[in-house]
Amino acid sequence: MNLSVAGFDWDAGNRAKCEKHGVSVAEVEGLFRRPLLIIPDASHSQSEERLRAIGKTAGGRSVFLIFTIRVRAGKRVIRPVSARYMHRKEVRHYEKENPDV
Repeated sequence: MNLSVAGFDWDAGNRAKCEKHGVSVAEVEGLFRRPLLIIPDASHSQSEERLRAIGKTAGGRSVFLIFTIRVRAGKRVIRPVSARYMHRKEVRHYEKENPDV
């Protein structure tokens, strides 16, 4: 997958959805500077391609992120849709299935 992007697309709506679950804008953006598991989210990709990502914050907390890639002013940007911290059971499953991430 080509994740060559110029930045992030934030507004009050997607910022609030992430922060509602305690995940800050800085944490979401920081996920993309570390190993990240990205998989398509076909069941939620009716009007645009949605992607799921699982990664860790700089503080070591596992985060589940839904995002899409959009074009703004001719540049590709990551548009976070929602983010939340993962539950212990999810983290164990994720680490077992993806030991290199």
